Amino acid sequence: MSELKKILKQKIEEHRPRTTRLLKEYGDVKVGEVTMEQLIGGMRSIKSLVTDISYLDPMEGIRFRGKTIPETMAALPKPEGKDYPYVEGFWFFLMTGEVPTMAQTKEVIADFKSRSKVPQYIFDILKAMPADSHPMVMFSTAVLSLQRESKFAKWYEEGFKKLDAWDTMYEDSTDLLAKLPEIAAFIYRMKYKGNKIIASDPNLDFGANFAHMMGIDAPYDDVARMYFILHSDHESGNVSAHTTHLVASALSDAYYSLSAGLNGLAGPLHGLANQEVLRWLQDVMDRLEGKEPTKEIMAKFVRETLDGGQVIPGFGHAVLRKTDPRYQSQRDFCLKHLPDDKIFKYVDMLYQVVPDILLEKGKAKNPWPNVDAQSGVIQWFYGIKEYDFYTVMFGIGRAIGVLANITWDRALGYPLERPKSLTTDMLEKIAGIK
Repeated sequence: MSELKKILKQKIEEHRPRTTRLLKEYGDVKVGEVTMEQLIGGMRSIKSLVTDISYLDPMEGIRFRGKTIPETMAALPKPEGKDYPYVEGFWFFLMTGEVPTMAQTKEVIADFKSRSKVPQYIFDILKAMPADSHPMVMFSTAVLSLQRESKFAKWYEEGFKKLDAWDTMYEDSTDLLAKLPEIAAFIYRMKYKGNKIIASDPNLDFGANFAHMMGIDAPYDDVARMYFILHSDHESGNVSAHTTHLVASALSDAYYSLSAGLNGLAGPLHGLANQEVLRWLQDVMDRLEGKEPTKEIMAKFVRETLDGGQVIPGFGHAVLRKTDPRYQSQRDFCLKHLPDDKIFKYVDMLYQVVPDILLEKGKAKNPWPNVDAQSGVIQWFYGIKEYDFYTVMFGIGRAIGVLANITWDRALGYPLERPKSLTTDMLEKIAGIK
């Protein structure tokens, strides 16, 4: 070990007890208007961001522009014979707060198609990357590489007018969003399907075209629409949304900002949860030797898991105090389209037994399943069995919300985000330790 690293290790070991003590013994001490625990604990629940795009209601889940998920799904225009709305209509809704007519939705569909062509250099860059590159690295790289197309960057160089800044941010956001399905599907087909690329179909909407380019038949087009809408936004405080907002606050364009947000989404504590739940479910099936799940079998397994100090992934939420409506929407799809799927049967039985056991053992404030408990199961059923790709699809959905947010941030002239930091020494003085 180098001398530098040796000294650093010693300093870390000396410092850790100070932070631990502040959290444990002085967590409720106020520092200004917030507590010590909030400062050290990831700024949890500090009300310091503004967005009108979505709000996380503890009892009703996400409200998009004031509407719950069921209300949103019911209100927006849908393709004929389909259960889930056009993504393009949802984009109109997030941007304006108004439910579009079918004619307005069709206009957005046409607008997206006019912007959807991906420059050849993006495909060349992706092909040049090492074959074992993570798909999220490829996705983020493609988004960042598109920055040369930024209309905001060119407009800023010509002369910045603050009140007009939203216009080119809107153009960049729409240009970028329209291209994401083809970029993502290209990565999937190149990396996992022997480079057998399926060309875009200009006659299809956002969700249907993604399903087509992935090579998956209906009703996967509805899966795509549902998945992208459900994963679009989650207030401004989660890592991907906040990172996108933070970078954009420096007057960075949509390409820089979304690429940064995607890098945050790739973190194991954020966007990887759905694949971790699926991996855990499959391990459960192996340990139970694929037996048909019953309440008795599953309850016994859950109790043994909790008694062994482990958790049941996919259950609980930092804010929600009921079943995540995003979970319910996907559950409804599964009940209709894959009720006999073996993995879904395990998910369904967990839904029936876990909440009561968690409540009984006092293991969670919210014992109900969240969105991640269900989403990986659907992707697996339709043949997307490459875990690493799940976050890319999450990224397409998240882009819808964060790009709408930063367009409005720019329109309202929100300033550079710059919170103030304190030293541990200062916190110890506030706590009365020093």
